[in-house]
Amino acid sequence: MNTESVVVITIDGPSGAGKGTLSQLVAKRLGYHLLDSGALYRLVALSAYKLNVNLQDEQAVADVASKLDVKFDVTGDTTKIFLAGENVTDAIRQEAVSMNASVVAAYPKVRAALLQRQKDFAQAPGLVADGRDMGTTVFPQAQVKVFLTASAEARAERRFKQLQQKGVAVNMEELVKDIKARDDRDTQRATSPLKPADDAVILDSTSLTIEQVLNAILAYVR
Repeated sequence: MNTESVVVITIDGPSGAGKGTLSQLVAKRLGYHLLDSGALYRLVALSAYKLNVNLQDEQAVADVASKLDVKFDVTGDTTKIFLAGENVTDAIRQEAVSMNASVVAAYPKVRAALLQRQKDFAQAPGLVADGRDMGTTVFPQAQVKVFLTASAEARAERRFKQLQQKGVAVNMEELVKDIKARDDRDTQRATSPLKPADDAVILDSTSLTIEQVLNAILAYVR
């Protein structure tokens, strides 16, 4: 099948901007497939940890990426993610995995290993792809490109509330520091740095509700 003819909507942006939630809502509303590219990097980080692979060894981590046994189950209300048959939906959201995912995502060999796998998600009737370089590197031909952003403080506050609800003790100042460190890594890496595509619409969600951002994206899609 010619994936070039499939409608692709990319939603890129920094950590904590709300890409994941909004991508799921847009995909559900339109009946499209979903690609959570960030989850792939989290899965590489988690898999490398489980296999005792040194995260500083780029080639070894790329080998892990090329052999990932992953399944996204979107049949329920929320997407379930399986690694080698094990449900790791919550495990890949832990802070340590998030930080390690940012480290492995900076490796060109890891990004190359995952590139075709991501492209293969483009299937009819359409795809919503969520990540850091969906509109710039993975799907430059996408018909709709959104770059979703928010202040580091607003993103830290959202993350703080999420973790509190899960009963995880967390320090607000540390969260802001971690988010800024991730932003620096993501925007300054040599391969596929985080930046809006030239033809992307930029949405700042700092003072908007999820519903307002969703409506803005759907209006743009229409």
